[in-house]
Amino acid sequence: MTPTRTLHAPATRRLSRPFSRTLLAAATLATGVAMIAVAGCASAPSQFAYTVPAQPEGSSGYTEKPGWATEKFAVAAANPLATDAGYQILKAGGSAVDAAIAVQMVLTLVEPQSSGIGGGAFLLHSTGKTVEAYDGRETAPAAADEKLFLGADGKPVQFYDGVVGGRSVGVPGTVRMLEMAHKQHGKLPWATLFQPAITLAEGGFKVSARLNTLVKADAHLKKDPVAAAYFYKPDGDARDVGFNLRNPELAAVLRRIATEGSKALHEGEIAKAIVDKVNKHPTNPGKLSMADLAGYQAKKREALCHDYQVASKDFRVCGFPPPSSGAIAIGQILGILKNTDAAAKPLQDGIPSADWLHLYTEAARLAFADRALYVADPEFVQPPGGSWSSLLAPAYLAERAKLIGPQSMKVAQPGNPGAVKTSYAPMSDQPEYGTSHISIVDAMGNAVAMTTTIEDQFGARQMVKGFLLNNELTDFSFAPTDAKGQPIANRVQPGKRPRSSMAPTLVFDKATGELLMSGGSPGGAAIIHYTAKTLYGVFNWGLMPQQAINLPNFGSMNGPTLLEEKRFPA
Repeated sequence: MTPTRTLHAPATRRLSRPFSRTLLAAATLATGVAMIAVAGCASAPSQFAYTVPAQPEGSSGYTEKPGWATEKFAVAAANPLATDAGYQILKAGGSAVDAAIAVQMVLTLVEPQSSGIGGGAFLLHSTGKTVEAYDGRETAPAAADEKLFLGADGKPVQFYDGVVGGRSVGVPGTVRMLEMAHKQHGKLPWATLFQPAITLAEGGFKVSARLNTLVKADAHLKKDPVAAAYFYKPDGDARDVGFNLRNPELAAVLRRIATEGSKALHEGEIAKAIVDKVNKHPTNPGKLSMADLAGYQAKKREALCHDYQVASKDFRVCGFPPPSSGAIAIGQILGILKNTDAAAKPLQDGIPSADWLHLYTEAARLAFADRALYVADPEFVQPPGGSWSSLLAPAYLAERAKLIGPQSMKVAQPGNPGAVKTSYAPMSDQPEYGTSHISIVDAMGNAVAMTTTIEDQFGARQMVKGFLLNNELTDFSFAPTDAKGQPIANRVQPGKRPRSSMAPTLVFDKATGELLMSGGSPGGAAIIHYTAKTLYGVFNWGLMPQQAINLPNFGSMNGPTLLEEKRFPA
């Protein structure tokens, strides 16, 4: 095996998940984020009235949690206040989509570093008969071009020189996507779903240990005067743990969106404030316009589903298609492993063996090699073989598996699943961080898996009207071509959605159609590994979902082998 590099679990790997097979399904989240779950019966009061719950202080480090079981419905999210908001919506008879909206609005307030109305999201929805994919990924402004992240010397700028400021901000899509999903699957009125977040923003929430730790550690957040005044005390220190942090500006924005819909964010006064914040940055301005915001459209796509067999059991695994790379990479890793003797290598003392890890990381290298070459916005890039499913074809994955030998390939080369060779060059590895994940099963049997992001922690470090703006454009390749001038599929282009690693996942029993799992994870490119690990742990090793989540983390992005710090023997 290759030399290994430490894989740090995200700062708050405090994990608990709802999980039930009694009436509906399982709701499961992959590793890497604080998850609190609550459950209850589905009695519906005639009118929704939000009650502010007790506000426990969250841990800022790793805390192992047991699983949870439910009878009627389940919700899991990255903060107890957000989870409770979803719970109260479900208890009032709301749908899974209703609950997801309430959760996201509260996360905008209490977990601002990871997601919010200034970012983008992917949402998978299942009614038990169909799986739908709602795309709220950010887009590049019309004035952006492939040289967006090139310096005066024509070379790519350093990562954080691109992140911090207005240059990295894409057109946000989360609210418009949620509005689309609500029109098709909402039960409670749109405005009702904003009550929890508005109440908390006006009354305040207690700063958690996690938020305090991240604010302290961030080197760029206080460069923005608005963010500095909100997140820091007058003496420059981070707001104390337990401080009651109010956000009346966000409450006002949410009231407008609750009343007027997504138009309130994408047009008028709020949109102008976003555009001014981006374009008037003193050192790193962007190229956003009012027309970009007004013209943003969420998209409904066909979910990317593939079969997965373990012994005599057949599963149907559904994920998000491009511009996400998550479902393809996870499907490739699992499919390649199936063509090795990985199944004959059980856990040893509760953790994966060195031999199994070798097979997994080699499969990951092969998957990430294909990801770097092929995956980008499908409006701009054609899939190899005419279909993204060509990258998951059993015959293709069997051929890829033959490349795995006793020694690491260190850096894998992409394959060619189609008859025509691609004209693109592979994208170099770039940092990816952040995001949040939400899994919900409602009392009607509908399920949501939604991964949501502003990209880096605290996004572009630009705060406007109480919320942070994304730096999603840094998910594009900074270099538009390789050294030979060959174009990179995931380069910046006007109106284009950047490639993502987000991997909301729904798993079904293929024979019965029963929903077995709603899953996903935060973690940038490591989302792929966190989610694949949990799927393999549950379905191949027979672990309970929480046991699979609690396994140490591992992976490779087609470079060094990554192992979670202090979780493996020396």
